[in-house]
Amino acid sequence: MSEVLVLVDHTAGTVKKPTYELLTIAGRLGEPSAVFIGDADAAQTVANAVKAYGAEKVYVIDDAQIRDHLVAPRAEALQQLAAGKDLAAILLPSSAENKEIAGRLAVKLGSGLITDAVDIAADGTTTQSVFAGGYTVTAKVTTGTPIVTVKPNSAAPQQAGGAGVIEQVTVTISDSARAARIEDTQPRAATGRPELTEAAIVVSGGRGTGGDFGPVEELADVLGAAVGASRAAVDSGWKPHTLQVGQTGKTVAPQLYVASGISGAIQHRAGMQTSKTVVAVNKDPEAPIFDLVDFGVIGDLHTVLPALTEEIGRRKG
Repeated sequence: MSEVLVLVDHTAGTVKKPTYELLTIAGRLGEPSAVFIGDADAAQTVANAVKAYGAEKVYVIDDAQIRDHLVAPRAEALQQLAAGKDLAAILLPSSAENKEIAGRLAVKLGSGLITDAVDIAADGTTTQSVFAGGYTVTAKVTTGTPIVTVKPNSAAPQQAGGAGVIEQVTVTISDSARAARIEDTQPRAATGRPELTEAAIVVSGGRGTGGDFGPVEELADVLGAAVGASRAAVDSGWKPHTLQVGQTGKTVAPQLYVASGISGAIQHRAGMQTSKTVVAVNKDPEAPIFDLVDFGVIGDLHTVLPALTEEIGRRKG
């Protein structure tokens, strides 16, 4: 059975949920192996986490010589790891950084690339949402080793015991790949909420909030959800661009998406319409968002959301 490499998504050695989703998908395609690029001291912790989801091997690439650089060194590291291996696929969590890594890697390996897949079948056929979410297409890489970036929340993680054998990998990074250097970073202030693109539940607010995101945030907190915003809310200065969901913002695919006071213009729909279940609250019964939803509530979000928050809290408590 051919190997499937899965790039581990982590923060300081703490493995994130998209990694487990990709290992589950990798099990359909072949024998899952995890690739950890990070502090070698965290390798055993990572191995213990990923082997529970089927990782037979954990390739460890110490990032000491590349951590302060942009994506080019990571693409070179993956190229060197993949060289000479019989691989069924290389899977990466879909993010702006990983899509650039995947593109560079595809060029280096002479392989086909598919980005933002929402599903991968056992034969390698992927499903994507394209043209601003207007079409759902299937595609398959026919040249080289398939390289696929997969959106978070595309699969339910399933535990499947793997060996989790650690294999240290030494790579040589070229000077040209390290030409661009990161001089400084400012971590985002912690909110206690999950990352928008990884959250299983997202509660978003739009123009209908009137700038008052209190009801949206309170519902998100009781659900353990991330908070999102439409472009109208961001353009009005009510929320930062990092929370914008849409064609010019972030693309999300949660299990549950709650759109509050959002009209549902194509710009916004392109960023969330692959969500598994969509609920909308809007005063306008003609709002385009209602064409997309599984459940719709015609009403004022400032009345509906607090009532919903209170009821959820009562049932949880």
